[in-house]
Amino acid sequence: MVEEKENTASANTAAGQEPVSKKGAKKQAKAAKKAEQKAGTAAALAADDAAGDNAADHASGRYGLSEMIQSKDKRSEREFVSVPELSSHVGKGLVWVRGRVHTSRSKGKQCFLILRQQSSTVQCILAVGDIISKQMVKFAGNIPKESIIDIQAKPVSVPTRIESCTEQLLELCVEQIFVISQAKAQLPLQIEDASRPENADEADGLNIRVNQDTRLDNRVLDLRTPANQAIFRLEAGVCRLFRDILTEKGFTEIHTPKIISAASEGGANVFTVSYFKDSAYLAQSPQLYKQMAIAADFDKVYTVGAVFRAEDSNTHRHLTEFVGLDLEMAFKYHYHEVLHTIGNTFTAIFKGLRDKYSREIEAVGQQYKVEPFKFLEPPLILEFAEGVAMLREAGIETGDEEDLSTPNEKLLGRLVKAKYDTDFYILDKFPLSIRPFYTMPDPNNPIYSNSYDMFMRGEEILSGAQRIHDPEYLIERAKHHGIDTTKIAAYIESFRYGCPPHAGGGIGMERVVMLYLGLDNIRKTSMFPRDPKRLTP
Repeated sequence: MVEEKENTASANTAAGQEPVSKKGAKKQAKAAKKAEQKAGTAAALAADDAAGDNAADHASGRYGLSEMIQSKDKRSEREFVSVPELSSHVGKGLVWVRGRVHTSRSKGKQCFLILRQQSSTVQCILAVGDIISKQMVKFAGNIPKESIIDIQAKPVSVPTRIESCTEQLLELCVEQIFVISQAKAQLPLQIEDASRPENADEADGLNIRVNQDTRLDNRVLDLRTPANQAIFRLEAGVCRLFRDILTEKGFTEIHTPKIISAASEGGANVFTVSYFKDSAYLAQSPQLYKQMAIAADFDKVYTVGAVFRAEDSNTHRHLTEFVGLDLEMAFKYHYHEVLHTIGNTFTAIFKGLRDKYSREIEAVGQQYKVEPFKFLEPPLILEFAEGVAMLREAGIETGDEEDLSTPNEKLLGRLVKAKYDTDFYILDKFPLSIRPFYTMPDPNNPIYSNSYDMFMRGEEILSGAQRIHDPEYLIERAKHHGIDTTKIAAYIESFRYGCPPHAGGGIGMERVVMLYLGLDNIRKTSMFPRDPKRLTP
C-alpha cells in the first residue's frame, strides 16, 4: 500500500504536478462532475434554441424589417395612438404605436422593451405563447437602440408602478412588431448617459457624463433627451408668447433684410459677404429697418429673426448667430411709455411660461438644477447711477461713464436679488458714450442717454433706447461715431419726411431661455449653435 502511494506520488511528480491528497482528489472529482453537468445543460439549451430557431415559426408575418416607406400604401386601417393617450385605451383591445427603442432586455422566453416617443416612455413585453414565437422574441431583443418601430399591442394595467417609464400604470402586450428605420448598432452617445442628472452622485458608482463637444457633434442624438425636448418646446413658447402678447397690444410683425449695405450698429463686429461685384454685411440687428417701419406709420412693430455678431467671444453667453426678438414703438412724449410696455411684456412672458410650461420646466429640472425664476409686478426700474452706487457700496470701483463688465453685471444682479428679491430688473439712463450712434441723449444731462438694459439673473437680455428721429441730429451723431453716412443714406432719408418719436429694444431669445431656466451655457438653448469655433452641424 505504501509502495502504491509512493508510485502515485512519483507519477504526479514526474508529470510536473504537485502530489494530490485524498481530499484534493475528491474535490477535483466533484468539480469535474459539476463541469460535466453544466456542459450538459448548455448543450441541452443550445439544442433547444436550435430546435426553436429551426422549428416552424407560427409568428411569421407578425414581425420583421419593414420595407422602406415610399408612400406606396396609405395603411389607413392602422390607427396610431400616442404614448400619453394609452391610458384611455386600457382594456379596449389592440392599438398601433410608433416610437423608438429606448432600451431592451431579453430574459428567457420574454423580451422587455421600453418604447420612447419624444419624452414619453412605456414598457412593452413580448412573451412566447400562442401569438409570439421564440424567433419573434429573439428578433425584438436584437433591435438596435434608437431604431424606430411600429407595434400593435394591448394596453393592460399593471399591479405595481413601472418607475422607469412615464406611463407607470400600464404596459403594452405586443402582438406585432416591425422596424421602420433601423439605427446603427454602435451609437456615439447613449441617451441614458446624456440624460443623467448633472449634480447627482449615483449610489451604484456610475458617473458617466457626456461632454459638451460630444453632445454638439452628435446633436441629433443629444436633442432626443427629455431635458432637451423640454428646453426647445419652452423656447418655442417664448416666441409664441412674445408674438401673442405684442399682437394683443396692437403690434404688427415685420420681416427685415439680413443682407445689408452698412453695419447696423457701427464698429467692426460684422460678417462681410461677397455681394456680386461689391461687399455687403450680415445684419447685426434689424434696428434701422424697425425705425424705417415706424417712419412708414406702422406705429408698433416687432420681428423675430436671425442676428449675426462677428465677435470672437468664446464665453458661456455669446453666439455668432442667434435669434433676435426685436420691437419698436412710437410714443407720445416720453420714452418710458415704451420702457414700461417692454417691461410688462417680459412680466407676461414669465407668467405664461410659469403657467403653461410647468411640465417642461419640471423635465429640465430632472437633469439640471432649476431655481424658480422670481420677478416683480410691475418690474423694478433702477437708474444706471443707482446701480453704480450699489456696486461702490459693495467695494467695487467703477467709473460714472464706464460700461458694466460681466462680473459687475452679475454682482449687481446678486445685490438686486438680495435687496429686492427679484431676478428681473431694468437699468435706465446709460452713459451716452457707450451706446450706438442713433441713441437719443438725455436732455437734462449730456453724460447720460435715454437708453436702458434689462437683466435676468444678473445678465443682460435686452438693450434698448429712444432713437434719434431728427435727420440732421442723426447725421451729426453718425459722424461722431465714424460712420460713413453715404452707406446709410436711405435710413437717414426716411426721417426727412416726418417721423414720430420712438423707442424699442432687442432681445436674445436663447439667452432669455438660458437665464429663465438657470442653465450655465447658451449652447444648451441653441438647437444648432454657432460660435467662433463651431460651424457644424
